[in-house]
Amino acid sequence: MIIRIALDAMGGDNAPQSVVDGALRAIAAGSQAEFTLVGREEVIRAELERVGAKHDFRIQVASQVVGMGEKPAQAMRSKKDSSLRVGANLVKEGRVDAFVSSGNTGALMATARFVLKTLPGIDRPAIASLMPSITGQVLMLDLGANVDCTADHLCQFALMGEVFASSVLNRDNPKVGLLNIGSEEEKGNEVVKVAGERLKKISRCFVGNVEATGIFQGKVDVVVCDGFVGNVSLKTAEGVASMLVHFLREAFNHSWLAKLGYLLVRPAFKRFRDRFDPRVYNGAMLLGLNGVVVKSHGSADGFAFFHAIKAAEELVTNRVNEKTQAIALKMQAMAQLDGNNQRDNDSRDTTVATNGDVHG
Repeated sequence: MIIRIALDAMGGDNAPQSVVDGALRAIAAGSQAEFTLVGREEVIRAELERVGAKHDFRIQVASQVVGMGEKPAQAMRSKKDSSLRVGANLVKEGRVDAFVSSGNTGALMATARFVLKTLPGIDRPAIASLMPSITGQVLMLDLGANVDCTADHLCQFALMGEVFASSVLNRDNPKVGLLNIGSEEEKGNEVVKVAGERLKKISRCFVGNVEATGIFQGKVDVVVCDGFVGNVSLKTAEGVASMLVHFLREAFNHSWLAKLGYLLVRPAFKRFRDRFDPRVYNGAMLLGLNGVVVKSHGSADGFAFFHAIKAAEELVTNRVNEKTQAIALKMQAMAQLDGNNQRDNDSRDTTVATNGDVHG
């Protein structure tokens, strides 16, 4: 299966070097994808010539670039020929199967949502990413796209995560949990409690609430939360991982004896460092859009961008969007049926009350 992927050659701190490097790494790893580099042609060709790229990349010209600090709404209005807008249009027009960018997160989300819209049955797209756990990997969403969420939004995030875990991670009946301050049903704010009640009815994969420690203990395959909580959790995890590596290096450099000990444990330390390398988990997926879009970290190098490309390939190969749409429409129909039944019950209750004896 040939997958066509558009790459934003102008987005991020290290573009276009990291983008071209990431694509070349993907090709070297055996990827059969056809890559289209989106951006200023002279800049792209200069980079391809610099690295001596022999692969036949396609180039889609985009005359404008959205800066990392630009406001999303302003960028959408004033830069309709930006690499972000052109890349999203390529997906909409069916000329590529996916779009990957390290550019401005807010502008990418706003542009992708405006151009591609959301899948039927999904109100809002969510930023989802894989994180390490004791048992392997766990998917977490939302990581920043939606700061304020309703119970319906959390339920939709849970369904999208369920589809991803079963399709991409190959988890049979993946365990889906709501991130909360406790595992008990009565814990949390009203939105989380209502979402939990609804998920018990519509998802056989929902296992209840999960505390933050459970994310990394592998108690669930999918962690669901609003974008504010998710983003804070993600940044906290990255900070703790960086701190641990720093302290280990500091300890091994403390004395000559410690340095000698490091020589003995260096292979183990490398495995530990690689397990927590955030570049391996690069590639936040914008689930719920009517098209595949992947957000790479703004400071991604070629190795990190390569993993973002892999994320896009997995979404396309496993038809995550199609499966998400199917289950979302099914759940939407069930919710409408429940609503109609509830209204019928309310109507009958009113009739009984009206026809009953009234005592003054």
